Amino acid sequence: MELVVIRHGQTRANAEGRYLGALDMPLNDEGGRQMSALALALALGREAPFARLLSSPLLRARQSAELVSRALALPVQVIPAFRERHVGLFEGLTQGEARERYPALWARNITRRWREAPPGGESLDAVIARVSQGLTELAHEHEGERVLLVAHGVVAKVIRALTGAGFADFFEWQLHNGGRLVAKLDPARPYCHRPTGQD
Repeated sequence: MELVVIRHGQTRANAEGRYLGALDMPLNDEGGRQMSALALALALGREAPFARLLSSPLLRARQSAELVSRALALPVQVIPAFRERHVGLFEGLTQGEARERYPALWARNITRRWREAPPGGESLDAVIARVSQGLTELAHEHEGERVLLVAHGVVAKVIRALTGAGFADFFEWQLHNGGRLVAKLDPARPYCHRPTGQD
């Protein structure tokens, strides 16, 4: 199957460079414009139609998906496996604020450790396991279909890494708000964790 991943439109936290994670913030005006333009482009596109429209349960993704839903006349199906990473006590902070308030955690580069997370948050390994399971289920349930998923920045990073790009540039690669990633899913292939031995 072909999975087209869209990162939700911009929020105020995105515009201010804040960790958003599990905070349930709506789109801002720019985010609405981004997604309306993308929805129109998808509706007018000459590619094969989408069979399904999926979304993360978080508000910014659902609002983005609803704009696409109207343009494509597809219902939105919410899939919890594709929610954004929870970054614990860093949520709502800029990087500068996080560094100032939690210098010891910041010095350990805690958000970029695979097995650890900021207190109250989710490790990258946990996110990868969750998204892996979601991909495996999609590959089996929607074999041969073209599926659209509205999700988040870290989720897109994980999907890209698991479907062929690998983890070498995981922290450098970014999908901008309203950006698209195309991935191929094979039901015969297990979408499992990152390579062991990395930390």
